[in-house]
Amino acid sequence: MTTDLPDPETREAALYKFLTNIGIAWSTIEHAPVFTVEDSGDIYQRLSGCHTKNLFLKDKKGGLWLVVVRAELRVDLNALAKQLGAPRFSFGSAELLVATLGITPGSVTPFALINDVDHKVQVVLDADMLTRGPVNYHPLRNDRTTTIAPEDLVRFVEACGHKPIIAPIPQRAG
Repeated sequence: MTTDLPDPETREAALYKFLTNIGIAWSTIEHAPVFTVEDSGDIYQRLSGCHTKNLFLKDKKGGLWLVVVRAELRVDLNALAKQLGAPRFSFGSAELLVATLGITPGSVTPFALINDVDHKVQVVLDADMLTRGPVNYHPLRNDRTTTIAPEDLVRFVEACGHKPIIAPIPQRAG
């Protein structure tokens, strides 16, 4: 998949400038690129706080969703769609991810909302995640992890023009 995205350094610098401009403190570590939660074991050893995963979803009527949850949570997508009053969820395509959030697969993060200038994506934040101390996300690239305070995540989402849904996230059994 070819994209016309700015290079990772440019995207990352723009994010840090935005965070600084809205008064959000952050820290970042570098690491080998990770594409899945399973690849993230080394990061968990090096970085405290709540580790997360981000699901870019499309509902049956074409609505777009970014669901941000604790890394260990096995999300029941059918139950979540029902809870949110949304049609059935499926995962959004790589092309749609690039077009909407300006990032590539493996780098999905709530920080990508900075690129959703048309506010096409509805954001859902795991309520429990926000009670677990600092939260960790990729800074628009998957070879870094940035830590911020949970309340600052909410402030960031709102500063990007989104109104997050903060909710308990249903888990799959087993």
